[in-house]
Amino acid sequence: MYITQILVTIFVLAVSHTACNADHHKKGESKPGEDEEWIQLFNGKNLDGWTPKFKGHDAGVNYKGTFVVENGMLRVKYDKYEKWDGVFGHLFYKSEFSHYILRCEYRFIGDQLKGGPGWATRNNGFMVHGQSLATMGKNQSFPTSIEVQLLGGAPNGKEKRSTMNLCTPGTHVVLDDKLDKRHCISSNGPTFYGEQWVSVEIEVRGSELIKHKVNGKVVMQYKAPQLNDGTLLEKGTISIQAETHPIDFRKIEVKVLKK
Repeated sequence: MYITQILVTIFVLAVSHTACNADHHKKGESKPGEDEEWIQLFNGKNLDGWTPKFKGHDAGVNYKGTFVVENGMLRVKYDKYEKWDGVFGHLFYKSEFSHYILRCEYRFIGDQLKGGPGWATRNNGFMVHGQSLATMGKNQSFPTSIEVQLLGGAPNGKEKRSTMNLCTPGTHVVLDDKLDKRHCISSNGPTFYGEQWVSVEIEVRGSELIKHKVNGKVVMQYKAPQLNDGTLLEKGTISIQAETHPIDFRKIEVKVLKK
């Protein structure tokens, strides 16, 4: 009888523990130590760790205060501009990465800066495997890199424009086992209209493979990112664009992967 009571007690405790764990994961809570692997590139308070670079200006000059932090968000703003003057900009993170997952949440807001190019409407992007800030020419518009293009649906709410596309300033990739030299290639990603928040991930594994994900679903993948001369890109900088349309980022984080 005593042994039976002990066995019943052990069974009840085991069932209770299993139920608690199931409830824990059902609520989407992280496992112990899981979140500790993510490096927050944006601290929600200031631009520490980031350096702006605008065409025609020295590194470190935040031209017309384009990159700002407000209400816990990293924002690309144009309220100090009257119209676009041909100056593209990028905001570089201080470290280079090779094998990692980049995760962010973004939204396009408001109207495009007057005079901005039509293709830049609701357009931004993450430049990965990019050249170093120190090697950027003063009058260079875009860093040599792999651009994971963020697009929003057309303002009229009708034209579809997939997000998480690929553009290749000074680079090429191997797509579907063939070297692809097109400058911009559309993904299978969805179109997001209005000012809704979008969650995306970029999985980068050196020169082996790069995946674009929207809400956890792979919408594009390719391999062998390389310079135009064929040199494979194993690592590089991460930067955010300023291309004439306002955008907000409320999360930018990286998880380093084992090679």
